[in-house]
Amino acid sequence: MVSLWRRRRSSALSVATITAAILVFGILLTASWNLDGLLAEWAASAEMSVYLGDDVTPEARATVEQMLRDSDLVTAFEFVSKEEALARFTRDFADLAAVAEQGAGNPIPASFEARVPPTSGDSAAVGQLAARLEAVAGVDDVWLDQRWIQRLTTAVMVVRGVGLVFVCVLVMAAALTVANVVRLACVARSDEIEIMRLVGAPLAYVRGPFVLEGVLQGGVGASVALALLAAGLFAGESLYGDVVRQVLGADVMIFLPPALGALLVFGGMAVGCVGGAGRVAEYP
Repeated sequence: MVSLWRRRRSSALSVATITAAILVFGILLTASWNLDGLLAEWAASAEMSVYLGDDVTPEARATVEQMLRDSDLVTAFEFVSKEEALARFTRDFADLAAVAEQGAGNPIPASFEARVPPTSGDSAAVGQLAARLEAVAGVDDVWLDQRWIQRLTTAVMVVRGVGLVFVCVLVMAAALTVANVVRLACVARSDEIEIMRLVGAPLAYVRGPFVLEGVLQGGVGASVALALLAAGLFAGESLYGDVVRQVLGADVMIFLPPALGALLVFGGMAVGCVGGAGRVAEYP
């Protein structure tokens, strides 16, 4: 620690680099953790909406109802009349209620809302059921929540992959920075190292303190990154938590569990250890 303090400028550079790498990785983990929970909640409450035309006959409506009742994929369903749909729209979108009332008559269609959770069957079977419902006369459209949930899941996976590549680049940069700082320390103390070698000090005794410096830099950088991540999440929860919950219908500002936080700290220490050990090993 005294040695790090003596070289505090270069040490601060390596700590800042590790902090940046772990902070970006922590943000990626936190976002993935919250998005996975949000997508799981949305998937559990996935619905199939069968919108009926204004000219639908009672026979066609009965056919749709019978198809939903006979399907094993549907756990529950209800019929929403045009009046109920307009009342829901007016309640949920009060700012747009005047727009809906400007037209002639009720513009909101009647529909069947069916619960189709992901445990009910695969997406192909649900798609086939939707296709059969669309073929019924009087059905204008069939909307599947699972379709856009799958698209959103795919988009999240792509963003997660790009983020991991970026994090790997930052981790490599952090390890190289620690390695260069440790190398400078070795050069600055070359006389001491040479004396220790001449009196028979083992390599582990000579190189150990420098490797430990890398571990300390990594641990401090990771701890600072976790503190910044927690502070940012707390500030975001205080400022925008209620708005996010109202828009998304779930709590998506949850901090990482203690196990993942500890892994981040150990990961930062590992980055510092690899950087320090790799550079010290090159020194004779």
